[in-house]
Amino acid sequence: MAAAPIVLVPGFWLGAWAWDEVAAALRADGHDVTAVTLPGLEAADADRSAITMSDHVDAICEAIRAAGAPVVLAVHSGAGASGYGASDRVPELIAAMVYVDSGPATGALDPDFDGVELPLPPHEQLAEEENLDGLTDEQLETFRQRAVPEPGAALREGAELTNDARLDVPSTVVCTGFTSEQVKAAVEEGYAWLGGLAELRDVTYVDLPTSHWPMWSRPGELAAIIGDAAKAHASEA
Repeated sequence: MAAAPIVLVPGFWLGAWAWDEVAAALRADGHDVTAVTLPGLEAADADRSAITMSDHVDAICEAIRAAGAPVVLAVHSGAGASGYGASDRVPELIAAMVYVDSGPATGALDPDFDGVELPLPPHEQLAEEENLDGLTDEQLETFRQRAVPEPGAALREGAELTNDARLDVPSTVVCTGFTSEQVKAAVEEGYAWLGGLAELRDVTYVDLPTSHWPMWSRPGELAAIIGDAAKAHASEA
């Protein structure tokens, strides 16, 4: 039996590099791992003016198809929207979803955003908006140096959701910046970025108290969670 291939998608302002520690731990454990850089996030000088949510969904689907077997798709933060869109597009190619301090969004992440791009906010604002527990000054400085603005159109567009087969994809929510109880309460309040959690039929919650970027603050533990999902959905080699 071969563990399911793993596809890793980072959240806002990040490329595939953000998963380096997690990917290395998974590969050391024998896993087949692909980390994705979404369109428009390749470099600070990339042209993001025409990049949409659909482009991000397309890129994730391309990585899934290239894996050659149903994957465990792990998505972080804002990539929950495009990841959920991919689960609607190719549910038969996704063995399981892992939402890392993220959720299956059922609408646009920021429908009122009117800019061409959204840069990483200043440190003080970031600290007010997100949990930075466990992150070192060096990690935060690397983040700031390597951060790339998010394409504005991808924030304004919601992923297309028309295939009810997505609802049966087993999904794990790794709760880091907020506890699982807080996330469940937010689902009850109707937040669109968590909307899919009210409709998915197989959801498991895992608490991993740490920053909003657990791939840096607790990479080993996060790798173990994702790796266990891949082993749980092993298939004939």
